[in-house]
Amino acid sequence: MSAAWSLPAGGDGPARPSGLLDVLRVASIVLDAEGRIVLWSPQAEELFGYTAQEALGRYAARIMVHEEHLDLVKKLFTEVMRTGRSWAGAFPIRRRDGGTQLVEFRNMRLLDDQGQVYALGLAVDQSTVRRLEQDVALSTRIVAQSPIGLAVLDADLRYVSVNPALEQMNGLTADEHLGRTMREVLPLVDAADIEEAAREVLRTGRPVVDRSMTGRTPADPDTDHAWTVSLYRLENTLGTVLGVAVSVVDVTDQYRANAEAETARRRIALIADASARIGTTLDLDRTSGELADVAVPELADAAAVDLLDAVVRGQRTVLGPAEPALMRALAVRWVDASDAVPAADPPGEVIRYAPDRLITECVRTGLPVMVPQAKDEDLLRIARSPEAADVLARAGVHSYLAVPLIARGEVLGAIDLIRTRNPRPFDEDDLLLARELASRAAVQIDNARWYQNARDTALTLQRSLLPSHPSVTGGLEVASRYQPAGATSEVGGDWFDVIPLDDDRTALVVGDVMGSGIPAAATMGRLRTATHTLASLGLDPAVLLEHLNRITVELDEAIATCVYAVHDPRGRRCVISNAGHLPPVRIRAGGTPELLDLPTGVPLGVGGVAFATTEVDLEPGDRLVFYTDGLVETRRDPLDARLDRLLTLLDTPSRSLDDVCELLLRTLHEPDNFDDVALLIARVTTSGD
Repeated sequence: MSAAWSLPAGGDGPARPSGLLDVLRVASIVLDAEGRIVLWSPQAEELFGYTAQEALGRYAARIMVHEEHLDLVKKLFTEVMRTGRSWAGAFPIRRRDGGTQLVEFRNMRLLDDQGQVYALGLAVDQSTVRRLEQDVALSTRIVAQSPIGLAVLDADLRYVSVNPALEQMNGLTADEHLGRTMREVLPLVDAADIEEAAREVLRTGRPVVDRSMTGRTPADPDTDHAWTVSLYRLENTLGTVLGVAVSVVDVTDQYRANAEAETARRRIALIADASARIGTTLDLDRTSGELADVAVPELADAAAVDLLDAVVRGQRTVLGPAEPALMRALAVRWVDASDAVPAADPPGEVIRYAPDRLITECVRTGLPVMVPQAKDEDLLRIARSPEAADVLARAGVHSYLAVPLIARGEVLGAIDLIRTRNPRPFDEDDLLLARELASRAAVQIDNARWYQNARDTALTLQRSLLPSHPSVTGGLEVASRYQPAGATSEVGGDWFDVIPLDDDRTALVVGDVMGSGIPAAATMGRLRTATHTLASLGLDPAVLLEHLNRITVELDEAIATCVYAVHDPRGRRCVISNAGHLPPVRIRAGGTPELLDLPTGVPLGVGGVAFATTEVDLEPGDRLVFYTDGLVETRRDPLDARLDRLLTLLDTPSRSLDDVCELLLRTLHEPDNFDDVALLIARVTTSGD
């Protein structure tokens, strides 16, 4: 028996600590009824210094206690053996080397199956006990009072214990945690990544520090929170894996501060982007589309830009409380494909919104309208009709924001914003950003609509002044085109004319007033009227240009170029005079196109230089092509190269005159050309045509 107590089980060396008793190095001693040692553990050998062979069979008091304490020890032993009540306390012992050591004792009576009585003594060094007590007290106090959430998970990642801080964070008691996994306890937290990390910690022993986790807990079910989680593997003294220790720190304030900073950064970037992207042209539809493009998807899942129809037409309007709003849809943008698209107003259409609609309220008051949580009754006031409201409901529209577009004190319209995929409702920050975007865009939209109105006015004036001529007159088949410039400021100066004269003669005129817009169109109209009057006098082309030049000089520094030609079918000839204009092209029947070699002359309005008249032969089938510089001049290519290109395109004898006009405009007039084009082609008809 003594050998069994003196050797570690399963080995021939000292046992490694595997539990609390071994950590404490608890010595176990068994005495018979007379106080002789019958069992002696290895820890007793370590504590007292006697081997099992030296201790077994001897009176315990003789080798373990100083003589001065013998009476007391015998009394305590007798009391325990007589009553069966255990005794515990601190007692000084004597070691084999003569030294004294204070030991924590616990003595109790034992009874075997034959009725024999024994005494069990458990002893441990008191300093070790005190140190452990201090460690446990410290750990307990730290765990209980720490503001950091602490938990222990077993090897199956189920809660074994949690501290009060974690109870408070999660809004659940310790009992509601125990035996459950993190995902079972917190279904609204993205815990899958943390649990996967915990399995890795169990497998490798490498800790995970400050892993992010977000979500909502029963403690605050309506608000997102953020935490950093650290994981450490727990092992006993033999290296057996017990589970995972978890520490949780609530970093919601920092998370929100970072999120707000990132949101602010993105919004500053969005405003800067808006400044660069909105108003790249003075096209009203494109400018409105640029505003919608900036708003989606950074601010909203869908955006619509609508202007009051009266505003688009250049009229001021003020809505009364009971008046509907006639809105013209200019742009709509959605995030990818959306089920709400059928509810959107098609761009270009004018839609009537009843007085109770939110967009009507927005443009009537000039104030934003925000519905953070849109209910069914709100959708009825957002959509143009009940059917459209049903579409919005099915698409999941849950938040709405309308911001007026105000420029120079006038409400132009509004930008409508909705959210479907973005779960956050519109808030005051979104409203602030939307107002900033609307404020910047409104000025550009206002510029574009006045630009468009001015352009429409110039085009109307220009086209009202251009002739409507027969396709065949005085031995000529004639085709013409006018192509307005892409910019309002360039509209208005080019013109052409076909003027029947006596004796079947026909005057052909192409001119270009330098300048732009309505003033140029007005000047062009006056010169065209003067040309008609002078042509009726049968003047030689050079003389006519001299009279036209004097008129131009009187028109407030107006300058124009002009080619004036008179075709005589009987003489099969054409007399031409040029005032600083590009030369016409003659195409002989079956021949190659050529630029006519004419004296260029000076533009009208310069004065002081006489004009010359040149006579050219024209046979049946021959063609003359008159054009303005907007057809051939560009900012990139040399003029000679462009004129060569013109001649190449004209080398198509099989095409009709109308087809040639379309070909030239389609091929030569580029979209970014800021000049209008007047084009006139005449073909000499054969005898009897």
